[in-house]
Formats: sequence, C-alpha cells, structure tokens
Amino acid sequence: MKLSTIGFTKKTAQRFFELLKSSGAQRIVDVRLNNQSQLAGFAKRNDLAWLAREICGMDYIHIPNLAPTKELFNDFRQGKIQWADYEPRFRDLMTTRKIESTLSKEMVSDGCLLCSEDQPHFCHRRLVAEYLNEKWGGVELNHL
Repeated sequence: MKLSTIGFTKKTAQRFFELLKSSGAQRIVDVRLNNQSQLAGFAKRNDLAWLAREICGMDYIHIPNLAPTKELFNDFRQGKIQWADYEPRFRDLMTTRKIESTLSKEMVSDGCLLCSEDQPHFCHRRLVAEYLNEKWGGVELNHL
C-alpha cells in the first residue's frame, strides 16, 4: 500500500498541487481537526476538494477520527506539553479509537494524508502513517 503525507503551510498553491499531482496519490485524506479555518487559504475543505479534483483529478475525504482531540491539540500548540508527551498520547488515542479496525484500507490506500504542518517530524499525520504501517504492515510511506 502506498501512502503519502503532505502539509500545506510554507507552500504556494502551485508547489502544493505539483507535489500532489506527481505523488501518484488518488485522494487527499484530510486528517485535520479543523478543515475550515480561514487561515487555511487554498486548503479550506470545500476549496481543497474542488482544486484537488480539477487540478490533480484526485478525490478528497475528511477523516476527523485521525485527528487529535481538541484538548490534546491545544495542549501541544499552547506549549503545555512537549512533543515527547504529545506523541505517546496521540498513539494511545489511535489505539483507543482502534483506527486500524475502523478505517478501511481502501480509504487510505494510494492516498495522501493532509495536515497543516510543513514537515512531518512534529505532525500527527506522520504518526498516523507509522501507526497504520505497524498495524497493517506493507505501507510504503512517502512524505511530500
């Protein structure tokens, strides 16, 4: 199974869609908690779904169950916890949610996990991808 990840910040729309188009992904799998923020620009839910279809011929799906809780997200963003605390708490959340059982492989196979963070190092999209690989095996991961 091929699975890509991408963040939209620090990218122009042109660069973002070029990366998506060249990735071979068939759909954007939006794993953000809030996909309608005014700060998201071209990556707002409805705009992104339309642009992905028109520019890349890709589908769009939002799976909020792959996002952190609002509390966990805010604790990290506000500096109440560090990444070393965030990561195991988010992994525990995925385990509790049993995402490997409640998510069909078809939904994410040949997909691209989308979040806002520019790089995957401190982003939950990387944790989702790694978790799914641990549970399902055979995930070929590509961070765009």
